[in-house]
Amino acid sequence: MKKSWSIAGCTLGMGFLTAVLAMPAQAASGGSPAKGQAKAAACAGCHGADGNGGADPVWPRLAGQDADYIAKQLADFKSGARRDPIMAGMAAPLSAQDMKDIGAHYASLKPKAGAAKSVELAKLGEKLYRGGNAKTGVSACMSCHGPSGHGIPPRYPRVSAQSAAYIEKQMLAFKSGARANDGDIMTRIAFRMSEHEIRSVADYMAGLH
Repeated sequence: MKKSWSIAGCTLGMGFLTAVLAMPAQAASGGSPAKGQAKAAACAGCHGADGNGGADPVWPRLAGQDADYIAKQLADFKSGARRDPIMAGMAAPLSAQDMKDIGAHYASLKPKAGAAKSVELAKLGEKLYRGGNAKTGVSACMSCHGPSGHGIPPRYPRVSAQSAAYIEKQMLAFKSGARANDGDIMTRIAFRMSEHEIRSVADYMAGLH
């Protein structure tokens, strides 16, 4: 049974955050969506022609993601700060401007709404996303990623409608320390979460929009 979890009625409490979220991604990144579209041709096999993901769910959806965040991740793959053999090879020939252009391209694409696969998991995931877990010191996910999961650019990425398998994989990587290219916030949070909690939050985020 699939259920889409919509929170269109939620709003951010601070106006300046709303303004930041509404800022055009290409303006923030200094990239060109048109140039980025051509440079991202090789990316379509994994991330989809429209940026909404390929055949393997562990490959992330990039449509609507913050441009600067994408450029930063590409730079980290190139430098080795974030490790992935496939992405290291893809990022190796890219210049800093290429990364900005690719980021602007994906930021300009429209993300498709996803759906949680399990009502039970999504209910627990919603509690964690919105309220955290005070007993274990886990902060609410929405404090960094926003009530609707659209993120707070450029540091905190969009998680709304992201592939649950990808989110789970990345959170487990943060938990184990295998991924540490974005500071220690996610490492500390994921370390305190059980694998079941991580799976629940991932499923909830997949249907968040």
